[in-house]
Amino acid sequence: MKNTEFTPKLITLLKEGITRKQLSKDVLAGVIVGIVALPLAIAFAIASGVSPEKGLITAVIAGITISVLSGSRVQIGGPTGAFIIIIYGIVQEHGIGGLTIATFMAGFIIIAMGLARLGNYLKFIPYPLIVGFTSGIALVIFSSQVKDFFGLQMNDVPVDFVDKWIAYGSHFQQINWISLVIAGGTVLIALNFNRISSKIPGSIIAILLSTLVVYFFELPVETIESKFGEIPNHISFPDFPEINFAIIKKLIQPAIVIALLGSIESLLSAVVADGMMGGRHRSNMELIAQGTANIFSGLFGGIPATGAIARTATNIKNGGRTPIAGIVHGVVLLLIMLLFAPVAKLIPLSCLAGILVVVAWHMGEWHHFFALLKSNWMDIIVLLTTFFLTVFFDLILAIEIGMILSSFIFMKRMSEATSIQNASNLFKSDDESSEMLFEQEIPEIPKGVLLYEINGPLFFGASQKFQEVITDLKQQPKILILRMRNVPFIDATGINRLKEICQQLNSKGTTIIISGANHDVKIELLKADLYNKLGKHNIQDNIGKAIERAKDILKNKEK
Repeated sequence: MKNTEFTPKLITLLKEGITRKQLSKDVLAGVIVGIVALPLAIAFAIASGVSPEKGLITAVIAGITISVLSGSRVQIGGPTGAFIIIIYGIVQEHGIGGLTIATFMAGFIIIAMGLARLGNYLKFIPYPLIVGFTSGIALVIFSSQVKDFFGLQMNDVPVDFVDKWIAYGSHFQQINWISLVIAGGTVLIALNFNRISSKIPGSIIAILLSTLVVYFFELPVETIESKFGEIPNHISFPDFPEINFAIIKKLIQPAIVIALLGSIESLLSAVVADGMMGGRHRSNMELIAQGTANIFSGLFGGIPATGAIARTATNIKNGGRTPIAGIVHGVVLLLIMLLFAPVAKLIPLSCLAGILVVVAWHMGEWHHFFALLKSNWMDIIVLLTTFFLTVFFDLILAIEIGMILSSFIFMKRMSEATSIQNASNLFKSDDESSEMLFEQEIPEIPKGVLLYEINGPLFFGASQKFQEVITDLKQQPKILILRMRNVPFIDATGINRLKEICQQLNSKGTTIIISGANHDVKIELLKADLYNKLGKHNIQDNIGKAIERAKDILKNKEK
């Protein structure tokens, strides 16, 4: 069977053939998703601290690229809310040029992850970590929109979360009530218009109504034009900034975070899409598509892009089943940019703020957040640490600390799952509840022989426990049998601990026999030269042979 792991879904579907009926459904879905994406692309760009056309450029360039190369049938790509606080931080510290380079670098990192087949493993990011930073991002997005939502007369909004709300508090007496009505009306329409029509997005209706009202009645509210000027109706290559090693060193950390967050969100979106339509995406091809899209987005002056869960779900609900829908969505946005840019500049910023408040509400998924607060204390620590670091510090630090915490918790749980017990006592026990199967397997353990059973992986998290148990033996046996039938793997630290134990016990005259190790563990023992140190006859396939070997050693010692 031909390996299609690195074949885009579009190629596969074109070879299989796309019916005319499905093609018409994809075109219609693409048009609808393109209209849905229009206000989001502009709003995400403005909230990220860049000009609105950069959001449109990203939605067009990255959206089309992702659909052409995607490992998913229905993935819709473009700018998303998850990137807002990362982009804003990069722009504040390194400028637009720094953002372009970071986006470009992130693209190559994502491609490398796909080629290394890491797509199959990125889905194993701990759920509390994902919920923690997602909810934190949602709160940060909401707080960043308060100025435009209430029409506050402020020049510069502080970056820090606490300082931001202190500044808001000192300006609340300057509320622009017209802006507040427009923003509040946008929220109500966006949340409830689906009761009237599920085909037309409420956000578009809100934009049309608010723009017309503001334009014809000349209402005193801030618009895209009053803040950013004209929206360019063309796409051109930017002046790509100079790249050197010093710049790469400064931007490598945010580039890695863009790559990780983009990869995780795109794969989550693909998994959600699979569940909605019963498909199966190609994770590694999806990463290559996302990486390529970010490279092209950077080249054309766009911002980071990834798979968008809400827009992908909208695509599926409207009948989209092939990448044609995603390509059409990008073309629709391009046409809007080319033909209607003079109109788009009239959109009130308070309307876009209302749309982003709705995005933040849906993104937060607070029911999942509060449900996790009822889980075990280790998951709660990861959740709250990631959440508060995202809100009060930055997302880069939150992900780094969250991953480290999750790793330590995983190691703790794995080490607790590994047990080392004196199995000789099970045989000698007169308790009727003793494990009968174990007694049947071991008819007799000779005097002077200790049998210890290891259950669980013998890795660096559990190796210290293993060494402590074995070196603290209350009696010095002539022979120690280590039963390893339930050890799925052993790592370098486990091997090293085993070597140290062998040296210590051999110096005291104790022979070690290993019983029941699986093929992979035996390979590691062979690589570490433990076959020669222990003696190949002292590594046996099962406990029966190990005990027979122990009897032979005892006889030879008696002679």
